[in-house]
Amino acid sequence: MDTDKQVNILREGFLVKRGHVVQNWKARWFVLTPDKLLYYKYEGSKRDSCQRGKILLKDCVITCPFLEYENRPLVMKLQTKHGVDHYLEACSREERDEWAADITAAVNNLQTTNGKSKTDKPDLAESQLNNISLSKVLDSMYDVHSGIKLSNHVEQGSTYSNCFSGSAVVDWLVFMQLVLTRVEAVTLASALLEEGFLRTVGQKSVEALRTAGLSEQFMDDSTALYSFSDSLKKRGSVKAETSLSAVELSGKVLKRGYLLKQGHRRKNWKVRLFVLRSEPAFLHYYDPTKDDISPVGGFSLRGCLVSSLEDNGVPSGVKGNVQGNLFKIITQTDTHYFIQAPTHQEKMDWLDTIRSQC
Repeated sequence: MDTDKQVNILREGFLVKRGHVVQNWKARWFVLTPDKLLYYKYEGSKRDSCQRGKILLKDCVITCPFLEYENRPLVMKLQTKHGVDHYLEACSREERDEWAADITAAVNNLQTTNGKSKTDKPDLAESQLNNISLSKVLDSMYDVHSGIKLSNHVEQGSTYSNCFSGSAVVDWLVFMQLVLTRVEAVTLASALLEEGFLRTVGQKSVEALRTAGLSEQFMDDSTALYSFSDSLKKRGSVKAETSLSAVELSGKVLKRGYLLKQGHRRKNWKVRLFVLRSEPAFLHYYDPTKDDISPVGGFSLRGCLVSSLEDNGVPSGVKGNVQGNLFKIITQTDTHYFIQAPTHQEKMDWLDTIRSQC
């Protein structure tokens, strides 16, 4: 597994990613390195220590802007050398173009680098995968009748549901004649893991991902557990109906970006797309997995009190393991909003812009 200490970080921040199988949109924290784009889940207002997936940049093709989504004009598409498409959405055209430029530079740098890097696969492994569509392999794995079977497994006293063993994946790939040998099956399964189609489950597979070479990350082992990256279960949610007038949404957009917001009831933290408008001054927030047309909440900035919260402890009213860069907004109706920015500079930029409208 890649860690911040082991890689040179070129850029990082929130983007919204479309799922491969269940094609919903989820906010993820992305980290761009010289040869790959890593993405993480945010839990409890902090980045999850285990990456959710990676996009290998060698021979990657970037389409920016990608305009096939009429209601999502800020999407760019990354297609890997294995033909896997990844759709990423930024919060503004400027941010989208900056991400695309940095990713393109990394891809171009990999193409001009002489010799093979330490992270390249052997030529044999590359040739085995060149003519295989990973998306089609995944579709076959999901097939109700002939796909791989999900079951419960126990590892070191812990029970994991809806998963399968590494050896079961290898058996299935060989049985379906997608590969000829178990060695080829491990190579193909490693590619599925690298592209984020599969994820590690339990300690053994996680440790293998952390320590093994790139072509040896997947284990042909009955005790190493894996599962699909995208959940097949759709979570139900109850949303409060918000009445918004056209006047609220008619102001000029001064600032927009991804921030973390603490919920009022459950006190959990969620990524929200915040949009600050003037004349009239309103701050609205959207669910980035949906669209930026219908806010899930918002309030007038008139008469609001805005304060920066220090990073030397957890302030009163804040729940969870927060990582600093917090600020607080108290509305005229005495509603308290706790918000967290990804960086200190972003927090200060937001505070300055909000205060200019209060």
